[in-house]
Amino acid sequence: MGGLDHFLSQSLESELKKNLGKEVIRKIEKRLFEKHGLSFTQSIKEFQKLDSVLREFFGAGADGIEEKCFKNICSLKNNIDNNKKRTKSTKTESTKWIIIKDPVLTESILDVVGDSDKKRIFESVMDKSKTVYDIISECNIPQTSGYRKINSLIKNGLLSISGHIETHDGKKVNKYKSIFQNMRINIIKNEITISIQLNGRNVTDSSILLAMTEL
Repeated sequence: MGGLDHFLSQSLESELKKNLGKEVIRKIEKRLFEKHGLSFTQSIKEFQKLDSVLREFFGAGADGIEEKCFKNICSLKNNIDNNKKRTKSTKTESTKWIIIKDPVLTESILDVVGDSDKKRIFESVMDKSKTVYDIISECNIPQTSGYRKINSLIKNGLLSISGHIETHDGKKVNKYKSIFQNMRINIIKNEITISIQLNGRNVTDSSILLAMTEL
């Protein structure tokens, strides 16, 4: 499961349940368990498996259901600024961006911006993955609150595992990286729009993003 899938999964599950209703969800979950041994919640993070079951139930109509749910959460753009020429100097402008629409996801990102410690943590792993210990040391924040805030970012899907290191006693310690490398916040008439530019592996590893691009 990619970090982006973890970030989007809770909101996508809520949208699907709202659109399909309890009885249909119950039947889908039963089929998911029969076919893949997954609960409905687990299948959101392995979206290709949920997609296969939705197509058993709805055929080509699954496209419309998925598209409606995706649109309420986010939309994709290959270039956040269509007026810029795509040159080497503007390479970062021509990669994939996600426009966040869901208020829960928006609030999760704004929480990072509004908390100085979380902001430093997040910025420290935008370009390079690091262990929790290294993050806390480099950001110069207290260990107790540092671990708590890093765990909060991991739980919300904003930091994802990106490799590991081996300690001298052979233990593996996870390294973490932010799921996006750039962010823009626009406020127009009290409406907040957040655009995020994804880090490389979060584009290729995301089953949800793959489903969105195929619709």
